[in-house]
Amino acid sequence: MASSSSFASDSQYCPLWKYDVFLSFRGVDTRRTFTGHLYEGLKNRGIFTFQDDKRLENGDSIPKELLKAIEESQVALVIFSKNYATSRWCLNELVKIMECKEEKGLIVIPVFYDVYPSEVRKQTKSFAEAFTKHESKYANDIEGMQMVKGWRTALSDAADLKGCNIHDRIESDCIGELVDDVSSKLCKTSSSYLQDIVGIDTHLEKVKSLLEMETNDVRILGIWGMGGVGKTTLARAVFDTLSPQFQGASFLADVKETNINEMHSLQNILLSKLLREDKKYVNNKEEGKRLMAERLRFMKVLVVLDDINHRDHLEYLAGDLRWFGSGSRIIATTRDKEILGKNNVVHKVTTLLEPDAIQLFNHYAFKGLFSPDEHMKKLALEAVSHAKGLPLALRLWGSWLNNKDKTLWREAVDLIKRESSKDVVNNLKLSFEGLQDKEKTIFLDIACFFRGNRKNETIEILQSYDLGAHIRLHGLIEKSLVSISDYETIQMHDLIQDMGRYVVKEQKGSGKPSRVWNVEDFEDVMMDSMVSKLNNAIVFIFQTYIYIYSVPLASYTHAQVI
Repeated sequence: MASSSSFASDSQYCPLWKYDVFLSFRGVDTRRTFTGHLYEGLKNRGIFTFQDDKRLENGDSIPKELLKAIEESQVALVIFSKNYATSRWCLNELVKIMECKEEKGLIVIPVFYDVYPSEVRKQTKSFAEAFTKHESKYANDIEGMQMVKGWRTALSDAADLKGCNIHDRIESDCIGELVDDVSSKLCKTSSSYLQDIVGIDTHLEKVKSLLEMETNDVRILGIWGMGGVGKTTLARAVFDTLSPQFQGASFLADVKETNINEMHSLQNILLSKLLREDKKYVNNKEEGKRLMAERLRFMKVLVVLDDINHRDHLEYLAGDLRWFGSGSRIIATTRDKEILGKNNVVHKVTTLLEPDAIQLFNHYAFKGLFSPDEHMKKLALEAVSHAKGLPLALRLWGSWLNNKDKTLWREAVDLIKRESSKDVVNNLKLSFEGLQDKEKTIFLDIACFFRGNRKNETIEILQSYDLGAHIRLHGLIEKSLVSISDYETIQMHDLIQDMGRYVVKEQKGSGKPSRVWNVEDFEDVMMDSMVSKLNNAIVFIFQTYIYIYSVPLASYTHAQVI
């Protein structure tokens, strides 16, 4: 999952709005009261709102930039007050808003402040007085009377829309409802990067389903998968899509980069974003837990903890669901399923299917430079095939080839197939480096020797030197490094295997090879008289291959020692 394709079906044709909301109001009536508070409520929810602070509301003419702002807004909030109809500016603004509703799909929400909808619809009371003056002004002006007629029509049509009646209600409650209503209507997926995400549709809909937004409980959802598969991309898409529905939202990126002893720094960031107060709240992680429980327990929040790799990350950032208000959702991305615990729902992110993988690779490899010929398309397919659907590799390799002269593509693709790029290896290697020593041993044995072998037979061999082999193999599966096929064979992604063998080659470079898995390297070892350095090695011949296992010699006697 990475850039380039359609987004979820319900947002596929969402335009790029400049403003989320356009506020239409009579300044003298509500600027310092209701409208001012509403604007702050929208801003605090992260809703980008256009409010004309310099509007004079004198005369008929409306600045072009104001008309453009209406056209570029997704929602218009029209606040009808007693003096609204006295302003020709406001009335012309309303006509433009209703035109955009019909022509551009602008969402219009009327708000009735100290007036009833019927007064606006039928132009009675203060609205009748205003129109008496307007009609008197344009009595001998045919075009003027047509304009007045258009005003009446716009008022009637707007008053017929579903809106909010403030009369005899607590204003703060109404503002909260309006902010929630606007948030639910916003097409937050209009950002171009979201519209260009390959293969996200199915994952996004599944995650939305698992979150069960219609329920009022508090829940944690895990997004799990191997490195570079698109967990962060999916979490960001979910966050940007759903965050308007919450009172507060925070996306904590690269959580693993923060030392466990510095967890209070992440707690401070989280509290600052959710409470919208830029300050330092706590000095230690235990104090942070207490304060989060105190300050957030009545707030409906969305929190994304991206790339966690330690149980303390959940413990100190979302340790108790009672810390958060009803309807809150916590999303955690990780390579290690065990960290998420047994009680939380987990969504597994898989690699891309071939059509999506081709689309993603081509987006980066052929972006804007030239039209590929058939030879280059064939080379591109070779690179895509080697990536086995891993978005990280597809994106990095595509970008790398994009910067190469087409005469060098054959050589470049051969290099990709022979050696994984350093960026891909280093990303995947993070998972290896987080393993315990005995887990590393078993992982490297699988990468070098046992991939494709039957699970039970492999465990029997591994147990010859590690009685905990079964549970350690389970740990590697939970950490997205190994999988078990439907035929009960041990499998891993090609690039994960490449990373494991790269680690072994690094050992070879240091003069301490631990494993040899092909004849050529075995011959090098024998020629260099390095067998004695393979302190824990077993060598046996199977068909045409020679294997040297990292196994104590005395513990495994079924192999042929050479």
